[in-house]
Amino acid sequence: MNSETLANGDARGWTLPVLPLKNTVLFPYLFIPLSVGRPASRAAVEAALASEDKTLVVVAQRDPTNDAPGIDGLHTIGTRATIKKMARSDEGIEILVLGLERVTLQKLEQTEPYLKARVADLPLPSDHDAETEALHRAVLEQSKKVIELTQPEAHVNVQQIAAQTAGPLHLAYLVSSMLGMDAQKQQELLETASIRQALNTVSDSLAHESKVLELRNQISDKAQTEISKEQREYMLRHQMEDIQKELGDINPEKAEVELLREQLTQAALPDEIRKEAERELRRLERIPPASPENQLTRNYLELILELPWQKATEDRLDMPFAQQVLDEDHYGLEDVKQRIIEHLAVLKLNPKAKAPILCFVGPPGVGKTSLGQSIARAMNRKFERVSLGGMHDEAELRGHRRTYIGAMPGRVIQALRRAEVNNPVVMLDEVDKLGHDFRGDPAAALLEILDPAQNHSFRDNYLDLPFDLSKVFFITTANTLDHVPPALLDRLEILRMSGYSEEEKVEIAKRYIVPRQREEAGLTADQLVIPDETIKRVISRYTREAGVRQMEKSLGRVARKIAVRFAEGKTDPVTVSPADLQDLLGPERVMPEQVRRELPAGVATGLAWTETGGEVLYVEASLLPGSHSLRLTGQLGDVMRESAKTAQSFVWAHADALGIDPRQFRTSGVHIHVPAGAVPKDGPSAGVAMIAALASLYTHTPAPTDLAMTGEITLTGLVLPIGGVKEKVLAARRAGIRRVILPSENAKDLRDLPEQVRKEMTFILVENVHDVLAAVLPASVPAAA
Repeated sequence: MNSETLANGDARGWTLPVLPLKNTVLFPYLFIPLSVGRPASRAAVEAALASEDKTLVVVAQRDPTNDAPGIDGLHTIGTRATIKKMARSDEGIEILVLGLERVTLQKLEQTEPYLKARVADLPLPSDHDAETEALHRAVLEQSKKVIELTQPEAHVNVQQIAAQTAGPLHLAYLVSSMLGMDAQKQQELLETASIRQALNTVSDSLAHESKVLELRNQISDKAQTEISKEQREYMLRHQMEDIQKELGDINPEKAEVELLREQLTQAALPDEIRKEAERELRRLERIPPASPENQLTRNYLELILELPWQKATEDRLDMPFAQQVLDEDHYGLEDVKQRIIEHLAVLKLNPKAKAPILCFVGPPGVGKTSLGQSIARAMNRKFERVSLGGMHDEAELRGHRRTYIGAMPGRVIQALRRAEVNNPVVMLDEVDKLGHDFRGDPAAALLEILDPAQNHSFRDNYLDLPFDLSKVFFITTANTLDHVPPALLDRLEILRMSGYSEEEKVEIAKRYIVPRQREEAGLTADQLVIPDETIKRVISRYTREAGVRQMEKSLGRVARKIAVRFAEGKTDPVTVSPADLQDLLGPERVMPEQVRRELPAGVATGLAWTETGGEVLYVEASLLPGSHSLRLTGQLGDVMRESAKTAQSFVWAHADALGIDPRQFRTSGVHIHVPAGAVPKDGPSAGVAMIAALASLYTHTPAPTDLAMTGEITLTGLVLPIGGVKEKVLAARRAGIRRVILPSENAKDLRDLPEQVRKEMTFILVENVHDVLAAVLPASVPAAA
């Protein structure tokens, strides 16, 4: 330690390491444990430990958040201290220091690797008079009071406290440290110039602490009293229950029972339902409150009271308004809209007529669910949707019997409970995806729910009371009718919703999707413009669907990408061109269905229907010399395999009429393949394409590239009608094919096509296979055929 006498003559001076403290102050005469973690502070401690007397200067920081304070960041008055104990750890150094005397910082001598300053001794105040003595005794008494409030069982000896301190100032420092005063007040106490001022500061802090402790004790005593009071009330309540049981008096649940009775009196219930509810209420009065049956019965009564037995909304059967609502919400679908208007007209003329049970059938994304919401809005009725997809348990619809734990009413009754009226529009979504197993067949439960002759007195297993469902407007939806049981299908009125053409999709995007996605992205019409060409590119290169759901997702993604630009500060309006889609949506995900430029002999262009719309498929046939078998590949189903065999038999049987050498059938087999091999295919409509492919193969004549065909064939050469005409024609149009062969009986389906499509396409209506081959192979098939 470097000790020297300063220029003022009396004070001693040292050059010592400086240890800054963040949130505390070290007083002379007191010990304090410190955890040293900052590198500069550790270096200062190491330097002090290396000295003979292990001393350093401990100074409080002005700003506790400063991790590297300089001389300006430290208070000018601190405490010279000596390190008494030291222990090292992974986090730093743990030391115990003893404050020796006050010092004042004179000059900073060193900043790296730790602070080192020249300090001068600052003598402690020594004023002592009668007032100081009085303050000293007052602080002792206040300290005794605070200790007793903190530890009521403690016995405090004031004289013992006084004997442990070296004087009034030492007492002030000790009490300040015990009270945990904030660092600023402790620093003011360290810098004080008189004992009287120091004792006044401590006395004020003790008075404040005493009041806080008294209030805390009062709150604690009050809480304890409340707990004791509640325990007493609990005991008295149980005693009262026992007395009431002995006297046969009314049970404690009387208030709740009376409330239910009042609600039952005010409820508009049919006589039969009221009679049953009153019987259950009397039963509830006899059930002990602790019994599980009590809660089950209460829940049952609440369900009866909440169901809309006689509450209904008034229908708005305004035909122009209904047409306006349907046109506002959906583009196209004219036949479907007309059928809906017809049903509403019947209900208007005959309010007692049973509401039809509509079934919207179509691929995903064509607007089946939203059309149900539009019907509800047009009729001014509540709308509820019940999802049937994947439902296996019949009890989901009929409800569980109340004998089971956790029993609940069925979904139809729950929907009416939510709707709060007995004539809502209830949509039973995905009726074709119902399952059935050992728990029952949900489709069988739907028979009673949807049958107008039975549903006027539908009994839910949980409710077990007749509820009139005849006023409910039921709508079902399905992607296909293949999995709907015939008995259920017989109760439904089918409305088919085919896929949209490209022109219709563009109009839907312009009218509904683009404005909605723009609004959801927080953009205005001026900020984002999506031209028709861009929408067409999204439809053809980023989606392959009959509906518009994927298109809406793609356009929504475009809007969000543009919204990011405006959020980052861009202000210029954005017009999205087709070339911009690569950056906004990534690489094109769908390759256009372009017609093959050249078809070798043995290949014909067919058309197929899928749940997502129509598809173009090619039937490929090849001779197998030396074989006599018929090979079929491409994951063909049983019906499609039979069509291939029928086609081969017809061509073989009519070889002479078709100009084919019959010896080819005896010397060569045939392999028929329908790409893509990973996609399962089935159905009879590929028969025409298969017979055209075989005729092209055996006559060695290629089929036209601009001609597609569909139709079922018979062994005698007839061409039978098929379904999905609109989807198949639209698929051919997307692929650039402008001529389509159709069975003559499907001529009636052409009116479902958009007018623009009918103008662009050429339809060849055929009645038999000879008509087909005359159109496919006009130069090779003899005219007599």
